[in-house]
Formats: sequence, C-alpha cells, structure tokens
Amino acid sequence: MGVGTGRRRSTGRPLSHAASRPVPAGTRSRAGNRPAAARPGRRTARPTPRATPDRRPLFTGRAVLLVGLVLLLLLTLAGPFRQWLEGRAELRRLAAEGTAYDQQIADLEAQLERQGDPAWTAREARERLAYVLPGDRLVVVVDGESAEGDAGTLPDVPDTAKPWYDELLGSIAEADDAGTGAGE
Repeated sequence: MGVGTGRRRSTGRPLSHAASRPVPAGTRSRAGNRPAAARPGRRTARPTPRATPDRRPLFTGRAVLLVGLVLLLLLTLAGPFRQWLEGRAELRRLAAEGTAYDQQIADLEAQLERQGDPAWTAREARERLAYVLPGDRLVVVVDGESAEGDAGTLPDVPDTAKPWYDELLGSIAEADDAGTGAGE
C-alpha cells in the first residue's frame, strides 16, 4: 500500500461506473485478454431495456410546453383580434351610413332645386292647397254634393251648433233624468 507499488487505493465507491471507462495502459485488469473468457463467479451484464418505437410516450415535456405556450399566445391575442374585427365591422357600417347620407343629401338638393322653380310652386299650390288663379272656377266636392261659388267663398251654413259647455250640461241633465226615472 505504499506509494510506489502501483496499486490504487479503494475509495469506497461502487465500481459500477468503472466498467464503462477504458483501462489505462500498463495497469492490470482482472479479466483475461480474450473477450469471451469470463470468470466463472461473475454475473454477466444484462442488456438495458430501451424504449421501442411503438412504446414512445404520448406527450413529451417539450410538446406539452409548446402546446401551453401556443394556447397562452392564442388567449393573449384573442381579445385584440376580436376588437379589431369589431372595429372593421363598425367602419363598414359607418361607411354604408355615410353613403346613405350622401344619397339623402343629393335627393334633398334636387328637391330644393325643384322647389325653386316657380311653375312647380304654382302647381303644388293648386293641388295641395286648392289655390286658384283669378278667373279660374273652383269646384269643391263635400260629402258627395257639389258646391259652386266664387273662389274663396263657401255656402252659408245655418248656425245650429251649441257651445260645448251647453252640450255638456245637457248630457248631464239627460243622465240625471234617466237615473231618477229608472229607480221609481
């Protein structure tokens, strides 16, 4: 066990890792020179079971992490994307509304130009307001009877209408008479 003997001292660690290391030249190994010759008291190493291609795990850690990051990215971008779509829909709606207003402006300008024409104004006054020019004859049909006269005159109607308060008091008096007559 001296320093110059060439033998190594035991460190207390198991020798399982030592079998996989190359043996330095000049040292003695306990195995023979031939690979097939093994010592009879030693166990043979078992082959390590390897994962076969059909026995792969369904999800690896990297795949789960990638899917999680993609989902997080989608959830992060979902709100702004929805707002962007709503903004585009609002822009289309406002553009359509603006086009409708432009058409309405064009129609109103055309109507204003028509109303500035004196011939159109005279025709509308005759049709809507029953205006007549001097010398024209006005015929107004009321309740199927024709009434003729000069423009602007109406036939005399006898004044048989009572004021509203007289009619109200008369209807109250009639109701009072009907109530006292039914009770007797």
